[in-house]
Amino acid sequence: MRLLPQHPIESIGDYLATDVGGRGIATARRLGPAATIELIAASGLRGRGGGGFPTGTKWAGIARQQGGKRYLVCNGAEGEPGTFKDRALLRANPYQVAEGLMIAAFAIDADAAYVCLKSGFEVERNRIIRAVAELQRADLAVDCEVTVVAGPDEYLFGEEKAMLEVIEGKPPLPRWLPPYEHGLFAASPQEGWEATPHGDRQRTDEPNPTLVNNVETFANATHILANGATSFRSMGTERSPGTIVATVVGDVVAPDVGEVEMGTPLGAVIDVVGSGPSPGRRIKAVFSGVANPVVTADQLDVPVSYEGFESIGSGMGSAGFIVYDDTACMIGAARRFSHFLSIESCGQCPPCKLGSAEITRLLDRVERGRATVADVAALAGWLDRVTDGSRCFLATEERRVVASVLRSFPDELAQHLDEGRCPLPGDRPMPKLVDLVEGRASYDESYRRKRPDWTYEPGED
Repeated sequence: MRLLPQHPIESIGDYLATDVGGRGIATARRLGPAATIELIAASGLRGRGGGGFPTGTKWAGIARQQGGKRYLVCNGAEGEPGTFKDRALLRANPYQVAEGLMIAAFAIDADAAYVCLKSGFEVERNRIIRAVAELQRADLAVDCEVTVVAGPDEYLFGEEKAMLEVIEGKPPLPRWLPPYEHGLFAASPQEGWEATPHGDRQRTDEPNPTLVNNVETFANATHILANGATSFRSMGTERSPGTIVATVVGDVVAPDVGEVEMGTPLGAVIDVVGSGPSPGRRIKAVFSGVANPVVTADQLDVPVSYEGFESIGSGMGSAGFIVYDDTACMIGAARRFSHFLSIESCGQCPPCKLGSAEITRLLDRVERGRATVADVAALAGWLDRVTDGSRCFLATEERRVVASVLRSFPDELAQHLDEGRCPLPGDRPMPKLVDLVEGRASYDESYRRKRPDWTYEPGED
């Protein structure tokens, strides 16, 4: 495949022996910044962080902006439950990611670049630091300082507006304005909790437009510059060209990460990457992280593409697929995801923080068989209000995932209400991945102790 090699690339020598190593930045230098961006646009590459925004359009928007400096950010703060693809890429092929970063820095004429990883990603941090250094020594880099930032474990660190706050030394609290309007070190009245600019010498009165792309997006950029737009489009679909690095976890035989062609049916991806459900079991539901509506058993033929998931009213997200079989309680899944989002909500928007907590509480009552019809009505009311005034997508995720479960599994909801108990008891872990090696997924057990203020209750895991 194009991004995930069969064996990890351990040195610059091994990388230069591949069909992309060094060729991408060489092509960019030959073409120049504007034509480099045109090539990315012609390829149809869409951002692999979850939104699927056209990468060429995003790069062009930053490149043509005037005012202050331009910055570049690689988002490797992977925190979506069920997702491990960025860490897999950084472990197996950091050089291709680093070269893509150099290509983007050249294309937008970036003054500085940042690679953002969670502080616990030590293996990935060491790999990308070494890859950048070796590219620089091999004259395959650009004159742009690259800083690797170790950030907090919070989910919102991966939100691009919050990521800029972390780079500036602040908590991951999303700004109002997007990075292309209010970039790094830009003096503005919209700085998280702050209403006035610092006396920081780095800070300017200009917007400092900042480009934020995902690890996988940069790896694809290298392939496109090395092999061309036509080659990239030779796989995938018209609207979703290329491949996607998917994670499959949950009720499957062997959780894993794998690269598949865009347009492959979801059921086939689960079979190929995760070895399918356990013998004798059938798939009941699949979630793309905690950000999108549930995919039900009768929708498993949906193509893994942006337009494919849109056609069933869901979203592909970052292709981190959490699989539940027919022994799983869907109310329990909704409660588990709602709890995660309520904990990770930053509190800047009260309807989100208070609403998600109430949704979790009401779902807990339903799951325990203690809910009334009035509780269900209250739940619907909170789902309508939770997004009021939100400055990021978290509250929308809460509404989308919970509402979809209630809509798709009405009989299960009715059973909890009528029987006064959960018909499918049994707790499953929150699929917040710590590691994924040789078919074994390790989850963050400490997460059970995390409080809404992001501190942890005392105890052992």
